[in-house]
Amino acid sequence: MDYDLVIIGGGSAGLAAAISAYDQGIRQIIILEKDPYLGGILLQCIHNGFGLHQFKTEMSGPEYAEKFIDEVKARKIEYKTTAMVLKITPDLEVHYSNADDGYQIIKAKAIICATGCSERTRGAISIPGDRVSGVMTAGQAQRYINIEGYMVGKKVFILGSGDIGLIMARRMVLEGAEVLGVAELMPYSNGLNRNIVQCLQDYHIPLYLHHTVKKIIGKERIEKIILGEVDDQFQFIPGHEKEFTIDTLLLSVGLIPSNPLLENIGVAIHPKTKGPIVDESLQTSIPGIFACGNGLHVHDLVDFVSGEASRAGIFASRYIKGELKEEQKILELETKNGISYIMPSKINLNHVDKVLLSYRVAKPYTNVFLKVSLNGKEIKKIKKLYLLPAEMESLELTKDNLEAGKLTLEVLDV
Repeated sequence: MDYDLVIIGGGSAGLAAAISAYDQGIRQIIILEKDPYLGGILLQCIHNGFGLHQFKTEMSGPEYAEKFIDEVKARKIEYKTTAMVLKITPDLEVHYSNADDGYQIIKAKAIICATGCSERTRGAISIPGDRVSGVMTAGQAQRYINIEGYMVGKKVFILGSGDIGLIMARRMVLEGAEVLGVAELMPYSNGLNRNIVQCLQDYHIPLYLHHTVKKIIGKERIEKIILGEVDDQFQFIPGHEKEFTIDTLLLSVGLIPSNPLLENIGVAIHPKTKGPIVDESLQTSIPGIFACGNGLHVHDLVDFVSGEASRAGIFASRYIKGELKEEQKILELETKNGISYIMPSKINLNHVDKVLLSYRVAKPYTNVFLKVSLNGKEIKKIKKLYLLPAEMESLELTKDNLEAGKLTLEVLDV
């Protein structure tokens, strides 16, 4: 079977990419989704706060997903659910399997990987203590409660202040549980400020900064945790422990892009984001393979995922039509003082009229300058009242001011 475009993942990114590509004139499109339904993680995100950027109205996760699913169906874009993609190849073959079709190999002119991200687990951060039940990721608890209808615990503590953890702190309270607190290793929260206010402060849930779980105690199910305070070198401070009696520990300790399909074929991976290295067209180091959404780098809002995925659909369409110029006018991007990462990693100036950059800072800043340099010469300096690691920032530059070479982004004190 041959297709113009194969999209791996039927969540918010995959759906937006498919719609965008269709609207560019691409007709032979197929979406492969491993779950029994389209929509991805949005279907378990029943809280509001979605759609403010895309639709100028606030809606829940399932409502947001439904809008894109309806658009896919209206365009009669082909999709397969319960379709597990087993591997892709550098020559753009996609191997997948499901109950209806068995093992299939399809050939594509372009592939968009919209595979989302996964949560770090207890094993990933090596929490000492007993191996007991009642320890799970915040997203796992969210699925149990919002989709499966199971209550995961009555006395809950949450490790990590990522957005999922903050949202689940509120959700557990609304379901009748007692949330004893949220602990964060860093001296600042890793969640959006609005979630800190709406999910913790409004419900009087304490936030323990510079703290982490020192030990898990229990027999069959978790019974207690020992919470320890850490210093600036993240070493435990003796005598600064707290003990909490709980029956559930939720982990919100980071998200990692899910990219085994790309890693297995040698796609270059970004050391900071753990997603693929891409250029301005969201194309990876292997021609014809594109990436977008949380599988590329973790976003704050699904609206931003949809916007990025739409661009991936446009550029994949241009690639299929042979409209991406082979002539290279490459601008390499690098980070310096205070910038954790910048996306994309390089830009072919022949492909774009405007350059849209996304970046995160390594730590909180107040009253600073963002300096942009081209080949060692300052071209832009922007005053920033504050910059937070939890909030992805964007920067748009016009092509007129740019040339091939190296673009550097850094934070400077006022």
